[in-house]
Amino acid sequence: MLNVLQIEVGEQKLFSLFGRFSLILLFVYATLNSAESFKDFKKVQTESFENYKDERDKSFNEYLKKEWRDYTQIKPIPFYEEPKPQDITPAKAQTITPVGPKIYIKSKEEAEKKDSNDSLHVVIKIAPKKDKDMTFDFFGTKLGFDISQDLKKATYYPQNQTGISNFFSKAASSEYEPLLADIDKISKEMNLNDWAIYLLVSKISQMTFSDEDSSNLLSWFLLNKLGYSVKAAISNKHVVLLHYSKKIIYSTPSYKFDGKEFYAVQNYAKKGSVQRVFSYEQDYPNATKELDLSLKVLPNFEKNIQTKLLSFSLSAKKYELPISYNKNLIDFMATYPQADYETFFNAPLEEVTYSELSRAFKEYIQGKKASEAINFVLHFVQNAFRYEIDQEQFSREKVMFAQETLYYDKSDCEDRAILFSYLIKEFFGISVVGVKYKDHMATALYIPLEGDSVSVKSKRFVIADPTYINATVGMSMSKYKAIKPESYIVVKED
Repeated sequence: MLNVLQIEVGEQKLFSLFGRFSLILLFVYATLNSAESFKDFKKVQTESFENYKDERDKSFNEYLKKEWRDYTQIKPIPFYEEPKPQDITPAKAQTITPVGPKIYIKSKEEAEKKDSNDSLHVVIKIAPKKDKDMTFDFFGTKLGFDISQDLKKATYYPQNQTGISNFFSKAASSEYEPLLADIDKISKEMNLNDWAIYLLVSKISQMTFSDEDSSNLLSWFLLNKLGYSVKAAISNKHVVLLHYSKKIIYSTPSYKFDGKEFYAVQNYAKKGSVQRVFSYEQDYPNATKELDLSLKVLPNFEKNIQTKLLSFSLSAKKYELPISYNKNLIDFMATYPQADYETFFNAPLEEVTYSELSRAFKEYIQGKKASEAINFVLHFVQNAFRYEIDQEQFSREKVMFAQETLYYDKSDCEDRAILFSYLIKEFFGISVVGVKYKDHMATALYIPLEGDSVSVKSKRFVIADPTYINATVGMSMSKYKAIKPESYIVVKED
């Protein structure tokens, strides 16, 4: 019994010893395995973090994965509450009383010093290398960019919120920095404003991706990296970009995010535009720049100089004014959305155009009394172009820059007001405002002449209507004499 008991006790002890040893082995194995797993986990996390070149991207991508919500379109604001008149009855011709000091056109110094013929041969020195991944024509200028292969692999899949996050994650871990540097460099060399940069980024994106959704997402990614506040939204599984703007972009779908309005500029003036979108509220970190459509300095596009002859008759005498213009600039301006009026009223003419136009006007008005000179310019704008509303000419409302009004044979009230106010400001140094009614646009000048007038900041401005044919300064159409204007557009003095 003793032996048996000893054997049993020994087995128990041995089993107990073996069991404890096994537990120790299991614990050691588990600990080692756990250490390896944690090491692998850390490695994956580190690699994931290292994939993003920008520390903002990890947290932002996590935000993109959160629940989105729907946003309803704010009703787009039209330029005019009422349709502009189809026809405007000319005024009875008036005799101009010569009053005021003698006028000597105030020409821009650069236009005086530089012969316009020299301007015809100015070209942009931005020649793309032949080994660039993509090359294309950007309003007459040949550009080239390299796109990393890993950036090209970013895709919008699946077609929902997850697809947006997937695209961003792939793009953020790609070698995108050289492309951003090239865009920034070219933008500065060519004096590109925000709208031109938007078009450039859109062109690069379209050349990179054939499908519109992925193209839009690349534009969204690049513009955010360039500091612009742009949101990606989804409507019927397709991507819509929303651009922040402090100023109204007319006839364009917009959505409110935290008190700020974002515009779907790709859908401006389009029928059946998106009504409701799904998106996120948070901006990309430090991407706060608005889409500023102002055109204070003209883009430096390669020259495609063309010429035309502007002519009109006054008191049975015919006047001719030859001008030159850069067709590439006209093509760029044609892409513009419906920006606020100040954008159009304060944009300059191209140097070659202004130089020729100022010389032509000098021939006819240099040394004349102020009233004669100003009215001559007014009659030029009234008579050198045919009147036609935008719906007939462009099938949509379109405000033209002064440069465009000189190019097109037809124009309506706001186009003429913009051109006239620019010429008055530049030639004579006179303060001028745009005068907007519900269905019409005129101008008013800060000059001591008699006639119909408006009060702007306690100052008397005399009406000058570039659409009212034969009318002189101080004559308003009878329809608007007793109507208070809706607003005034400030034409900034240089």
